[in-house]
Amino acid sequence: MLRIILARPGSTEFDEQGRIKGILSIPLSEHGSQQAAAVANDLLEEHVEVVYSSPCEASEQTAGALADALSVKVKRLEKLRNLNQGLWQGRLIGEVKQRQPKVYRQWQEHPETVCPPEGEMLESAKQRVEITLQKLKKKHKEGVIAIVVPEPLASLVRCQLAGSKLGDLWKAECVCGSWESIDVETANIGS
Repeated sequence: MLRIILARPGSTEFDEQGRIKGILSIPLSEHGSQQAAAVANDLLEEHVEVVYSSPCEASEQTAGALADALSVKVKRLEKLRNLNQGLWQGRLIGEVKQRQPKVYRQWQEHPETVCPPEGEMLESAKQRVEITLQKLKKKHKEGVIAIVVPEPLASLVRCQLAGSKLGDLWKAECVCGSWESIDVETANIGS
């Protein structure tokens, strides 16, 4: 059995302002650094063997805090980049809700049917995540690994690993500095 610790990076100024990050690489805020340290402290007893990180500054800083506290290495995975939210990136969530209420509601209820202007469909990100998770499960048949990815990609990862529903990605967008443990069966994964 493989245990995957799914961690969300600490907050950035964009998170604290309610802005959409997408693939923008933004550093942790002071509060975000404190959240990253708290997650690292929470995971001291989890016996994490390696930390994998999304290629954005907040994820890499959070992964670095975890790796330092746990005395393990960080490996950056390009395919775990966040969902490209195109022209929505940098905008306030409330601004999208006000200017594009139908699209906002559609993203809330059926995000798989929406492509942010000049952005990426969820299906494309889902395929990247699926390929990456298969490789990780093939490489790590047992033990404990950590994956640090921002929302909404973290929701896609959780959905793939736990078979859960995607949920409201607008609410998830501002979830930071948290973690969850997901046990994954790897017995049927080829070698």
